[in-house]
Amino acid sequence: MRVFILGAGGFIGTHLIEKLLNDSDYEVSAFDINTSRLEKFTGNPRFTCYTGDIFTETEYIREQVKISDIVLPFAGVAMPSYYLSHPLWTFELDFEQNLKVVRMCSEYGKRVIFPSTSEVYGMSDGSSDLDEEESPLVLGPVNKMRWIYSCSKQMIDRVITAYGQEKGLQYTLFRPFNWIGPGLDTMNDAKEHRARSVTQIIYDVLHRGEVKLVGGGEQRRSFTWIGDGIDALMLILKNEGGHADSRIFNIGNPNNNYSIRELTEIIIDEMKKFPAFRQKAESVKLVTVTPESYYSNGYDDTKNRVPSINNIMSLGWHPTITLREAVNMTLRAYHE
Repeated sequence: MRVFILGAGGFIGTHLIEKLLNDSDYEVSAFDINTSRLEKFTGNPRFTCYTGDIFTETEYIREQVKISDIVLPFAGVAMPSYYLSHPLWTFELDFEQNLKVVRMCSEYGKRVIFPSTSEVYGMSDGSSDLDEEESPLVLGPVNKMRWIYSCSKQMIDRVITAYGQEKGLQYTLFRPFNWIGPGLDTMNDAKEHRARSVTQIIYDVLHRGEVKLVGGGEQRRSFTWIGDGIDALMLILKNEGGHADSRIFNIGNPNNNYSIRELTEIIIDEMKKFPAFRQKAESVKLVTVTPESYYSNGYDDTKNRVPSINNIMSLGWHPTITLREAVNMTLRAYHE
């Protein structure tokens, strides 16, 4: 079985490739504009890697789709700071370029496993668990550029489903709920205030002495250890009995539902357990800031997201790692 992963050098891609090479007999073809994080796999005979731009390497991508069994288009923008500063690029990459790949999969009869996002649930209030088949997908106003990522992902979800209905495309959609772990973002991203929650908080504790909590950090998310998420993806890839075909799967941990302020407090507590981090963690300050001052006037947010995971549990999966355990393992990786 041969899999072709675009955007392979990102957070999910690198962890999935490591799992595939260690725990399966799959052949892996990787593609990304930056492949530096994939160099550790180059000695494996089942791994090939190509450095290129999804916008310009259309023919190379086409040839790889032709010779692969499963295609995973992971290339995309996944940082709120980029949605706001580069909304057109976000749309062009997350929708237009991935649509190009989906059309190739349909043309050549290849299975596609596409990363949707928990962001498609939009302005959920957390009053009920988010269900793949029943929950409405309601976004904020057009002038709030924060939603262009969600809108792009939601639209391609719908187009992939339509290809399945009209053209017989074999597909699976999965929606990660705040996956965290080593390699989520770089410290350079955090230096420029572009990183996501865990990486940004760790950097701010170590290098700024204060953590800025947007809106006081009251927003709640359901954080998921990357290893748990990858285990779910492996079940989707194996697709025993075809039970993952034409389905959408939330992949998250409802038991790890915490506010950003609570997440920050847990990170600080865990940092105190590492001698190299302790002094900084003991002296850090928490500061409340407005969304406009931290991001821009185009920012908007949702209060809470809790996934229903009945669909993915039907494949035999359940999350096992607590938020505190996930934070500790992430810090250990940075420490080492």
